[in-house]
Amino acid sequence: MRNIFKKDQILTIPNLLSLARLAMIPLIIWLYAVKQNYSMALFMLFVSWLTDVADGFIARHFNMTSDFGKIFDPVADKLTQAAMLFCLAIRYRRMKYLIGIFAVKEIIMSTMGLFAIHKTDEIRGAVWSGKINTGLIYLTIGLLIIMPNMDIRYANGLISICCFSMIVSGGHYVKNYLETLGSDK
Repeated sequence: MRNIFKKDQILTIPNLLSLARLAMIPLIIWLYAVKQNYSMALFMLFVSWLTDVADGFIARHFNMTSDFGKIFDPVADKLTQAAMLFCLAIRYRRMKYLIGIFAVKEIIMSTMGLFAIHKTDEIRGAVWSGKINTGLIYLTIGLLIIMPNMDIRYANGLISICCFSMIVSGGHYVKNYLETLGSDK
């Protein structure tokens, strides 16, 4: 496997933006869970999302994509999502199902991804269903933060939609990985 931990692979603007996203996680948790300043927590989550959009744009448009970034960016995304799902689980009991599906999906995807990298020596980016799922998760998180008194039926409906989307996305990734692992490449 290629060496993805070269200085020029790590010290890029997109990767520094992903690092900034990681650094925001404790602040977002503190604002939401300790200070219960939901609007500021949502604002910081929005800033985190903007850095995600910016790092992808910069990486693609200024030829700063790297194998390291293809791994690091989704890790920053998933850790941000996981932190917020755990914060919201304090208020919404059904969130535990989403957290469970999230954990299983990420473990399966990470394991299969490592096998695919080992076999092909290639690190692939996200698939369309993963991007849709990420959007739905962030939309749900945002709505649940901005509307803390939302009727529980609507909140549970949003959580259920995310669960379904996550299962579909996970299935899409598994199918792609199985095709990769089954090929003669």
